[in-house]
Amino acid sequence: MAFIHLDVGFLYTLLVCTAFGSMLSNAEIKVNPPQDFEIVDPGYLGYLSLQWQPPLFPDNFKECTIEYELKYRNIDSENWKTIITKNLHYKDGFDLNKGIEAKINTLLPAQCTNGSEVRSSWAETTYWTSPQGNRETKIQDMDCVYYNWQYLVCSWKPGMGVHFDTNYQLFYWYEGLDHSAECTDYIKVNGKNMGCRFPYLESSDYKDFYICVNGSSESQPIRPSYFIFQLQNIVKPLPPDYLSLTVNNSEEINLKWNMPKGPIPAKCLIYEIEFTEDDTTWVTTTVENEIQITRTSNESQKLCFMVRSKVNIYCSDDGIWSEWSDEQCWKGDIWKETLVFFLIPFAFVSIFVFVITCLLLYKQRALLKTIFHTKKEVFSHQDTFC
Repeated sequence: MAFIHLDVGFLYTLLVCTAFGSMLSNAEIKVNPPQDFEIVDPGYLGYLSLQWQPPLFPDNFKECTIEYELKYRNIDSENWKTIITKNLHYKDGFDLNKGIEAKINTLLPAQCTNGSEVRSSWAETTYWTSPQGNRETKIQDMDCVYYNWQYLVCSWKPGMGVHFDTNYQLFYWYEGLDHSAECTDYIKVNGKNMGCRFPYLESSDYKDFYICVNGSSESQPIRPSYFIFQLQNIVKPLPPDYLSLTVNNSEEINLKWNMPKGPIPAKCLIYEIEFTEDDTTWVTTTVENEIQITRTSNESQKLCFMVRSKVNIYCSDDGIWSEWSDEQCWKGDIWKETLVFFLIPFAFVSIFVFVITCLLLYKQRALLKTIFHTKKEVFSHQDTFC
């Protein structure tokens, strides 16, 4: 029993000494942060490169595979984005309307430091675009729509208080282009560029799309505006067409329509249906191009519906509803309306024929009466002569 107590005490002492030795060893291990940390702008309107060089290492760590912990954000953001990488660069998109800050440290893996990870201090850097012009000179109300997932149109309004000679230029870039490109088809208002119709954008979906609208004026500098979005999130489809409404029995109603024409897959669409029964209207959604509904009353005399479409959450994070389709309606007791439709013209025609007939008869009677009186006068004259 004494041997067992001695053995346990020895193991406990050994563990404490090992742990203390490890802590002491790790406390003595230090690693430098990466060198030459910087943010580089290659001219892609917000797609920046964060670059650095390896830290200086003692000879006994040169065989270790190290990692880097990178954190970055726009300066007014509360949250940092964090990346663990073994590379010496990292690229991402930023809002150039605001400043950018980033920091990085070196991570030594546990196998190089007696079982515990070691971190360096932070290396930090910031980046700002060169400010020019007052904030009020920036464009206002930028609006971009990717119509039917086929062609992109953007429009804007001029900045407040800009001089009459101010004009704007739009540049854009997305991954796949060698360099940023200027709009080639401006929308002009009173001779000024107030929008852009983009050419066919090959392989541009599901990528960050960068836009810069800057301006020029001989009277004052114009501050540029930067935008980032993904095209699939601003798609506005065409409205559905060929609507049909079928009343199968006294209660069941079948609503059906064709999906919008164009390149948008059927699986990417959601539909909103506005259904009206007499004076009651309600709205529902479906991912199919057909829906069954139940009438609230068998005596309802008018049923109508319209449909619009949008790219659903399976193909985009957001989207723009299409315009509403033309309204399709069904009316009860249609035979009464048909009867009225035919009876009213028939009544008018009948009255017209009756009046014409009466006039003709009246004229004919007057003519006969005139002839009769004429003959009577002739005969009376002859009798007098005799």
